[in-house]
Amino acid sequence: MGCRFFGVMALTGALVAIGLVRGSRVASAQSPAANVKGVAPVNSIPRMPDGRPDLTGVWTNFDNTPLETPSSEDTARLSPLEPWFPGISAPAERRTIRGPNPSPEFTDVGVKRSSRRRSLIVDPPDGRAPVRSEALETRAFNLAHLTDSWEFQTPWERCITRGVPGGMLPAGYNNGYRIVQDTDYVAILYEMLHEPRLIPLDGRPHVDPHIRLWNGDSRGHWEGDTLVVDVTNYRAADVGTIATGISTTATLKGIAQSDAMHVVERFTRVETDTIQYEVTVEDPQIYTRRWKVVMPLNKADDYQLFEYACHEGNYGLRDSLSGARVQEGTRKAGTLP
Repeated sequence: MGCRFFGVMALTGALVAIGLVRGSRVASAQSPAANVKGVAPVNSIPRMPDGRPDLTGVWTNFDNTPLETPSSEDTARLSPLEPWFPGISAPAERRTIRGPNPSPEFTDVGVKRSSRRRSLIVDPPDGRAPVRSEALETRAFNLAHLTDSWEFQTPWERCITRGVPGGMLPAGYNNGYRIVQDTDYVAILYEMLHEPRLIPLDGRPHVDPHIRLWNGDSRGHWEGDTLVVDVTNYRAADVGTIATGISTTATLKGIAQSDAMHVVERFTRVETDTIQYEVTVEDPQIYTRRWKVVMPLNKADDYQLFEYACHEGNYGLRDSLSGARVQEGTRKAGTLP
């Protein structure tokens, strides 16, 4: 993360003094309308001195719902011990390492979780991301050359970012988010990659179109009691940052993003202990149409955010690439099948 991390964390630390509010609930459902049980009465939502809903606190997004509706091929590929995370079995004796109550499933979250639905994607109605065939071909090429070079690895694997909105989607662990808020900013500290994000609320325009960023340029404003965040100025990348978290499908893993990508997020505190998070993704060079995710963020003041000690000197990535070079040399020597 380097200087970018420490520079942004300075403002994040200043905002933390705002404080936390308390509560706990798990929301569930399939459609946007049913994803939570409606918006709570106006007077029951904690508010800032300026009257805006107070989003401050620690929230978790743990959800074993797949990002996409599994296809028949996905269903056939998964074993009974792989209900939500491909490649990782979930033996009954595995217990949670967080939270006061043990869980029989493979998770580090425990009690703060959401019920499983068909998919996090609610539009298109079939719950599948409308990825263009060209983007799938690029992803297939990258996967085939995964250990050839760092260029074919995802930004997450390179300890850079999980992206926007990828960083907001559930992963197998490190599912905590600390949100702090004042009149002019909302700051979100992601537990995964220990990545801070600042969202200005003061009406400033987006940065110059020539400035391109991995996570785009976020600008927030309030529409009633909903925080709307408009994200533009993305950096084009052949190896994308969307959907690198939980999914029983691999359609979006490693999918590219173009500089035409446009994301709109909506944060609505619908109950004391629930934020409904909605995000719409549009990228005409990658998708045939826009698509939308709806999911709850659950209040979890007893959840502890731990440092994710990923760094630009990533030993795992270096060892993976150097190991591949050794295998290539061994094959050439005829000692490895």
